Amino acid sequence: MKKFFEDIKKDIKFKSAGPGKKLAEGGSSKPRVVQNSGPAKPRHAAPTEGAQKAGAAALARIEGQPRPRAQTSQDAIRLQVKRELEAEAAAVAATEKEKITAVEGSSVKDPAFLSVTGVYFTCPLTGATLTKSEREVHIKEAIFMRFEEDAVEASIMMVHTFNKDREKVKAAVDIISKYIENICKNPTEEKYRKIKLSNKVFQKVKTVEGSREFLQAVGFQSIMLDVEGQEESEEFLVLMEHDPEALEVMKESMDRLQRGEPVRAQLDHQPQTFRPSPNAMRFELPPEFYNLTAEELKREQQQKSEAVEKNTMLRTKAMREREEQRERRKYNYTLLRIRLPDGNILQGTFLAWDKVSVLFQFVRDSLVDGWQPFELVAPGGHKLREAQELALNECSLVPAVLLTFSWDAAVQADISAALLKPVLLKNIQTLG
Repeated sequence: MKKFFEDIKKDIKFKSAGPGKKLAEGGSSKPRVVQNSGPAKPRHAAPTEGAQKAGAAALARIEGQPRPRAQTSQDAIRLQVKRELEAEAAAVAATEKEKITAVEGSSVKDPAFLSVTGVYFTCPLTGATLTKSEREVHIKEAIFMRFEEDAVEASIMMVHTFNKDREKVKAAVDIISKYIENICKNPTEEKYRKIKLSNKVFQKVKTVEGSREFLQAVGFQSIMLDVEGQEESEEFLVLMEHDPEALEVMKESMDRLQRGEPVRAQLDHQPQTFRPSPNAMRFELPPEFYNLTAEELKREQQQKSEAVEKNTMLRTKAMREREEQRERRKYNYTLLRIRLPDGNILQGTFLAWDKVSVLFQFVRDSLVDGWQPFELVAPGGHKLREAQELALNECSLVPAVLLTFSWDAAVQADISAALLKPVLLKNIQTLG
């Protein structure tokens, strides 16, 4: 199509723009074009007016621009093409500049100023501390390593961890359970101890990673068998004859498979302690805390500058609730600090959807007398209740908040301060 317009530029001369009108003849450095008195006849190399319109429309579709108004002048078409190309180039340059600006504006250049270096997780199988990007690979490796110790347990972990579609997992587990139930009910029936891998029902099992490993772990073996009416043999999973004790073990393995749960890395709360500081309410969070792109973060900063004006507007309760829900979904994690009676500060990282009870348990585990009743007060004087089923983000405790700790009135007279455990005080720091 571009070649089409290049040909226009080379071959088309000025012609009549309409009845009774002629092109200007003076002051131009271009060769003079003599017009005939009669109707203009198309030259041999020039496309027709319909072809010109079709070409302009096709170019507009290629470049994603609205269909331009039909032109009758080659100069006008040429000018339109030039303008559209320049506009596209300017738009691309502006977009790239905006992306760069957004990334630079939303990043913290010096990690030393971050309130926490990042978000970390603990592998429940190895105890290793992992970053978010390391979780999946590490857990898979840990599960494969467990095959040497307990192949049944490892295969169950595979089934429930490696497959994201829970409906497919349930279907596969139900079919495997039916296989085992039939064998246990009819231990002498050979047909129940053979599974044809090309069988239509088995395809629902085959697609679930770890299912074959489980069947082999409970005693099935891969064997090529002849099939009546077929020239070539097919692969079967065959269970050799088992005694009643072995069948009972197989039933227990089936129960374990049905109760299996995905292996998930647990969020490391990263408990830290700080000395009394006027900077307790100053937070600098890494990007992992936000469920936003760099561009969205930039837009978020702009929206905050408009918050005062927005709050003065008359809004319905439903409008406010929708805005609050959108606000809560912006964060994956939250950094919470608890100011203790002695001025020291306890800090921990939480999932934004963790229940309030998780926060209370974290504080309790960090104190010498954590078994004693205490209260946590959010900004604005709102008291949190451990029995609440609300999530932290539902209590507006995201993305970073300073809470105040106090002992319950019934025990406050007996406890002068909330003493942190020695292991935490050993590494106490100073907030910058």
